[in-house]
Amino acid sequence: MKVEATDLKTNETDDRGRVYLGTEYANKRVTVAVVEVESDRPDDDELAAAYREASESAEALADEWSEASDEAWDRLDE
Repeated sequence: MKVEATDLKTNETDDRGRVYLGTEYANKRVTVAVVEVESDRPDDDELAAAYREASESAEALADEWSEASDEAWDRLDE
C-alpha cells in the first residue's frame, strides 16, 4: 500500500508520543517519518522575557503600593 504525501494528515500524539493510525493499517507494516516536532513549552528566550516582564510589573506594583501605603499611614496621623 503506497501513501501519497497529499494523503498525510497531521495527528496529535498522546502523552507518550504515540499516534493512532486507525484500523485500515491493522496487520500491515507501517513506516512513519517524523517531519516536524513542535514543543508546547516556551523556549528559554520566551521564559526569560516573561520573567523580566513579571519582575518589572511586580516592581511597579510594589512602588504603587508603597506610595498608597505611605498616604494611608499619613492620613491616620491626622
